[in-house]
Amino acid sequence: MKFALVNPAWDFHGSVYFGCPDSHYPLELLFASAKIQEAGHEALLFDAHLDQLSVEDVRQQVTKFAPDFLVIPTAPSYLFWRCPPPELRVPKQWFAALSSQAVKVAIGPHSSATPRATLRKLECDVAISGEPDELLPKLASTPWAQIEGCSWRAPDREHIALSSAAANMQSLGPLDFSHYNVEGRSHRHHVFEGSGRGAELEFARGCPWACSFCNKTLFRDKYRERSVDAVLREVDQLIARGVDYIYFIDEIFGVGRRNARRLLQGLAERPITIGLQTRIDLWNEESLGLLGQAHCISMECGIESVTEAGRDELNKGCRLTTERLSELLIYARQRIPWVQANLILTEHDRREDIQSWQNGLKSRGVWVSEPVPMFPFPGTPDYTRMFGVPDDHAWERAHDYYTNTFRDKGYSDIQESQPIPLEDLECTY
Repeated sequence: MKFALVNPAWDFHGSVYFGCPDSHYPLELLFASAKIQEAGHEALLFDAHLDQLSVEDVRQQVTKFAPDFLVIPTAPSYLFWRCPPPELRVPKQWFAALSSQAVKVAIGPHSSATPRATLRKLECDVAISGEPDELLPKLASTPWAQIEGCSWRAPDREHIALSSAAANMQSLGPLDFSHYNVEGRSHRHHVFEGSGRGAELEFARGCPWACSFCNKTLFRDKYRERSVDAVLREVDQLIARGVDYIYFIDEIFGVGRRNARRLLQGLAERPITIGLQTRIDLWNEESLGLLGQAHCISMECGIESVTEAGRDELNKGCRLTTERLSELLIYARQRIPWVQANLILTEHDRREDIQSWQNGLKSRGVWVSEPVPMFPFPGTPDYTRMFGVPDDHAWERAHDYYTNTFRDKGYSDIQESQPIPLEDLECTY
């Protein structure tokens, strides 16, 4: 069987999307491609975002390949499954324009939270709930009703999965990138000066905490690690291809301290710089020193609130005081060129307290974000608390709530100032 895996040329015009618009490695498609080939099938990956391909360019290549399955994600790479564009405009356009006779398969946060609505909006045949890495090859050989997280529709019936799939991370061997345009990528995620060649890798997936705002309940939930040796083999292959910076997409880098230490020790021996996102309360002075020795140049830390009450409201499970968090951020900045503390709008934080905390850290070289208004992604604890279990209109409901709440208060500086209604973006009136 043949699988065409397509990462569209993403366009975020009119969206409330607040992720990075540049291209990033579609690791979910790369892992799936490897698993498809392991199962004896053929996979061809088209990264239109990286290679700047039009839908017509890809249509011609897909037609020539003649796949049995056409797979398109609903978010631009695993890195942004947790904060995807709410609208399905781009995957809808690409499914329609590629007009393949193949079985159309949607993967991503939308098919995980609202599989029935995703099937309807995208007019696709299959919607996968959860992580697709190991599931896609099963579509060719296993009755779909027996595949965890597999929803589908047929002319005479519809099957909606009641569970989500989670990958065995130990089974995800080293990617070889032999058929991926590593040299075509220059973007270094979350590095704001200089130049080089960037990439993304994944060491661990999931998180042991359950913060109220975090979009991980339906995928990338339970904490799991890959083999350190497999990751270091990927690092070596990328270095050989000219990559000098790797951003780890892990939700929370450093949770598994023993293996994270082994990985950092291996990275310290290699000519590579790294970036990551983490919780500063996972680290101490000794481990931050090791992080600096591993050539970390970008560290993004979720603080969320400058008060303990605010962090408790968000269910952060943070045991450190704000003063201790500040000490660790400053210590990290003495060893890492870019250290960033991210904040979320909460009712417990007074503007003057936020500004005082920001100014104190900025004077020591730590960059502190403005408090970001959080989107209640369907499936998050916040969404469930406000609206209940996601139904077929969950994304519209969340989008309406978000735009009505923050239209006057203002969005973040990386968002469109006048986002377009979701129904207009998707043309679903």
